[in-house]
Amino acid sequence: MTQEQNTNSETDSPNSSLSKNESGEKEYVEEASKFINETSLDKMHEIAEIARRKKLTEPPKWVIPDDI
Repeated sequence: MTQEQNTNSETDSPNSSLSKNESGEKEYVEEASKFINETSLDKMHEIAEIARRKKLTEPPKWVIPDDI
């Protein structure tokens, strides 16, 4: 296998996986576009503020390493 063939096969793999996920991605894009078009900026700000307050009131999450 030549260097050129190796490079082409490496670039083909990510492209093929993107095309497999393209239909699922379109659903999210459509859903996000619908949300943006139908929701006022004030409502989006309110949603973000609620999420921020929830995050601030949650207790801290500790990650204990497995090495201990």
